[in-house]
Amino acid sequence: MRLASISKLQMTQFIISRAKNAKNDILSGITVALALVPEAVAFAFVAGVDPLVGLYAGFLVGLITSIFGGRPGMISGATGALAVVMVSLVATGNAMGEPGEQLGLYYLFVTVILMGLIQILAGVFKLGKFVRLIPHPVMMGFVNGLAIVIFLSQLHMFQDANGHWFGGQELWIMLSLVALTMGIMFFLPKITSKLPEALMAILVVSLLVIFGNLDVATVGSFIRDGGGSGLEGGLPTFQSDLFAKIPLNFETLRFIFPYALILAAIGLIESLMTLNLIDDLTETRGNANKECIAQGGANLITGFFGGMGGCAMIGQSLINIKSGGRTRLSGIVASILLLVFILFASGLIEQVPIAGLVGVMFIVVIGTFAWSSFRILNKIPFTDVIVLVSVSSLTVIFDLAIAVIAGVIMSALVFSWESAKRIRARQRIKKDGTKVYEIWGPLFFGSITAFNSKFDIKNDPESIEIDFIESRVSDHSAIEAVFNLVNKYEGVGKKVKLKHLSEDCKQLLYKSSTKFKEVIVEAVDDPRYHLAENPEAFDKGLAEYTF
Repeated sequence: MRLASISKLQMTQFIISRAKNAKNDILSGITVALALVPEAVAFAFVAGVDPLVGLYAGFLVGLITSIFGGRPGMISGATGALAVVMVSLVATGNAMGEPGEQLGLYYLFVTVILMGLIQILAGVFKLGKFVRLIPHPVMMGFVNGLAIVIFLSQLHMFQDANGHWFGGQELWIMLSLVALTMGIMFFLPKITSKLPEALMAILVVSLLVIFGNLDVATVGSFIRDGGGSGLEGGLPTFQSDLFAKIPLNFETLRFIFPYALILAAIGLIESLMTLNLIDDLTETRGNANKECIAQGGANLITGFFGGMGGCAMIGQSLINIKSGGRTRLSGIVASILLLVFILFASGLIEQVPIAGLVGVMFIVVIGTFAWSSFRILNKIPFTDVIVLVSVSSLTVIFDLAIAVIAGVIMSALVFSWESAKRIRARQRIKKDGTKVYEIWGPLFFGSITAFNSKFDIKNDPESIEIDFIESRVSDHSAIEAVFNLVNKYEGVGKKVKLKHLSEDCKQLLYKSSTKFKEVIVEAVDDPRYHLAENPEAFDKGLAEYTF
């Protein structure tokens, strides 16, 4: 009886928690959908295509990745990082066709399809796991740089259609509405947690503008100022004439492949970095390889249905998480509502003031920026400070992909240099006169010079023993160094024995020369290294496994 009552109580609590979370997901999805509209439109203008092309990308990419992606709660759609690459593609494609033919748009669709295929292959070959190699300073620099980029991207909202900055009353009204939005988002959670602060802020500011008859920029005016005719459109349609306009030949592939490769790389890096960030915020774990496949599949389908392609959106994902969105439902709601806005509610959405959306993004910027980085600058190694600042700067100046790649390379070089300095050789003489070199530290391409300097070939005795028990021979360069060292000793008529080499190293040396059969000492205490292809598959301590 007692067990039954406990079980009933647990079931009730489960249903209540699910219902509460569903409510948060729905409300968060509404907020995200409202914020998606100007973002998608803006990025479409950046790429030089019709606003509907960006909106269709927001709907299709967002819906597919929300359902099949590896990170629930993450929002995907058209992004600025991809749009800036597409500008050249669309412009060059248009120049290849007749005036008014818009051949660049069709080249864009084909490129997005190829981009999707590349991303699917990245997921199939499990390349998503390499995101784990991104050091923390790179991650922190990326977050700070991205926050700055989001902030800077909102500043052009304070300009008119001719690029002139607002002034006078127009500026003060804009600043007041932005401040009101930010104030509501800041203070509302302190009063109640039952209302989504971002959605409520947008609604309050929108009602104030509508009923106050304030002359401010809205989503509708933003679209029209950018050259669009409005938000209203139909369902995305299959581009049946795509391959009739774009020939499937080597020349087309040579033109689109570099763009597709860059877009695929930027899309995956931004998506996986966003995935890691949300993992930290929610204290959960996403599936990077699954996300790669979902992003690729979404872009593949989007290209066939007239969308500009996309990836994870850091700003919208943070809005979703901070608004309470945690499950796939939030992304699904946001995507479907975006389509509903296009089909049925374009008139209402066009009345939403841009100032309200800018205020939401400014709060996101404040919440995204790693303010703790200022506090730890004098507490971490100087090299990490350089990496952090460099990645932040490169993210702002260039783009995410260049910044992250540069940051990883810098961190790898620093690590290699520091590791190279840790090679040691303790020397001792046995009773029989044999000189023993006990090698300590990693032996790899960076430490070879230091390794070679430890030996005195000319003055050493006739018998030499090199012990690798505290060293790991890591790469081909290290094996080549061992090979050359043995040759040098034998060249002056001295005998060398190699002890405690790992099994893989011994096999490689045996393959390189048969003489190592006589040089290498086989022993039962030789080290054996094991690498798990999938570490997550090992749910127990390594000591509990027998290799």
